[in-house]
Amino acid sequence: MRRCVWGSTVVLALFAALVPGVSAQAAPERRAAPLPLERLFDNMAVSDDARPSEGNFDGSGASLSAQDLSAAGWTPGRALTVQGARLTWPKRQPGEADNVRADGQEVRVRGRGDALAFLVAGTDGTDVGGTGTVRYTDGTWSGYRLTAPDWRTGPLATKAVALPHINTPTGQLAERARLYVMTVPLSPGRQVASVRLPHAMGLHVFALAVRSPAPGWTGSWAAATGGYPTVGPWTDRTLRLVVHTSAGGPRVRLRFDNTFAAAPVRIGSATVAVQRTGAAARGRPAAVTFGGATGVVIPAGAQAYSDPLDFDAPADTNLLVSFHLPGTVPAAPVHRLAQQRSYVSGPGDHTADGSATPYGTVLTSWPLLTGVDVGGGTGSVVLLGDSITDGDKSTVDANRRWPNVLATRLLKQTEVPHYGVLNQGISGNRVVSDRYPGDGVSTDTAGVSALYRFDRDVLAQTSARTAVVFQGINDVRWQTTAEQVIAGLREIADRGHARGLRMLVATILPCEGEARCTAAVDAERSAVNAWIRGAGVFDGVLDFDAVVRDPARPSRMLPEYDSGDHLHPGDAGLAALADSVDLQALVP
Repeated sequence: MRRCVWGSTVVLALFAALVPGVSAQAAPERRAAPLPLERLFDNMAVSDDARPSEGNFDGSGASLSAQDLSAAGWTPGRALTVQGARLTWPKRQPGEADNVRADGQEVRVRGRGDALAFLVAGTDGTDVGGTGTVRYTDGTWSGYRLTAPDWRTGPLATKAVALPHINTPTGQLAERARLYVMTVPLSPGRQVASVRLPHAMGLHVFALAVRSPAPGWTGSWAAATGGYPTVGPWTDRTLRLVVHTSAGGPRVRLRFDNTFAAAPVRIGSATVAVQRTGAAARGRPAAVTFGGATGVVIPAGAQAYSDPLDFDAPADTNLLVSFHLPGTVPAAPVHRLAQQRSYVSGPGDHTADGSATPYGTVLTSWPLLTGVDVGGGTGSVVLLGDSITDGDKSTVDANRRWPNVLATRLLKQTEVPHYGVLNQGISGNRVVSDRYPGDGVSTDTAGVSALYRFDRDVLAQTSARTAVVFQGINDVRWQTTAEQVIAGLREIADRGHARGLRMLVATILPCEGEARCTAAVDAERSAVNAWIRGAGVFDGVLDFDAVVRDPARPSRMLPEYDSGDHLHPGDAGLAALADSVDLQALVP
């Protein structure tokens, strides 16, 4: 397991977040007319397995396998949506120039959004990077820092895709090759005109694009992918997942993520309906489309958004999201702890069937589906957490997780906007170390660290306005020091602020009586909480520790709030957490 991640060059590379020049300034003198990125390609990263000498990605003759890329769904000219940004894999054949080595080139880019996304990798054996500039059509500019992890040694936890081989002139190596999508902040509201790349030889850029915001959409439900376990296997099956909205609206769109995968997954068709009871729908399910088609193939590591659908999605209501898997799916990206029963059908496409009859198998996880957005609304609050946010020990099928209670409170008042509430809790998750390694089939679904998933699970969420970070207990229970947790939380706060988010943090709950919650662990927990309360790094503090602790013995929970395992609050404790939140603190 990784320790002290918070202080490493790796983290700076992975998140490329904090650059003083992001506010717009007067434009610097330009050196050359900007060109489309493909006009600047000067390096051949991809070779055919039969002709490995065609490529020379790293200057030593090694290259990516065209066959591996194709097997992952990364075919020439393929559009790839990663972290909400739509990028295009270069439309080049093996042996043709397909990327540019960053050396101050000015690239013509258009768009208005919250971030600039780069599809990159380094080839210097370590992280490589530098600073560049973004020029806007109004004549202003902002600075950014971009650093790319190495294609052979960078962390698997944050890669966009990992390929199983590396081609060399003397033969193919069974060694993982990595490609990364890195995002850097843009000045809000300004139209991008061009981007100057850093001077950083060894940093290779395959694609870049402005990540556009989602005007007119609010995130209503979300789940974070915690791992890539074996499933089924499912062949010609329909999954009917039960999810609970926070905000409502007159339109919906769905988001599916093939996170951590090595191969594409095909969704043959999909529908959405309001739940009547169990797997039965209220009325006929409404079909969604993807780019006008009934289904979609999602490349490894990518995501797919459905087209907008006119559908009245009520607030605070269970929906049925059904999708047909026509091929064989032996493993899938999964959010393991749903605390909600969903369903799997017998053979066939049953997405349009509103009855419960075809759905004979109960499913207790959420595979592939990661988001439901609704039209309109005022934006979303994202809750980044562990099992307590995930709802562990709450009543199954009752939607009594503290994020659900908070969402209901928001809907029932008129003082602050009715934000959507996005639950990004993962049971077992930690701030500074990974449970799931980020690649391959694994039984561990506790996710990569909060540091490593922050870009995907917070910054890329639909219309995020405010984030609440409520993590750390799993770190200190497994011998991570308070100093390490504090450094990780500080970095998360800084990265959220760099993207314009309001950042809140919650204190860590007491857990005396649970096997790993020793006196030494409680001392580390208390040290983290003291820093949270006094440092002023976040924009606000939710003192959840004070809400549930026993005044007579502050190292443990009040019995009426304890689920019985001394670590997780029960329904009453979760409600107390949500009821303690000052709703005004959520407003940016």
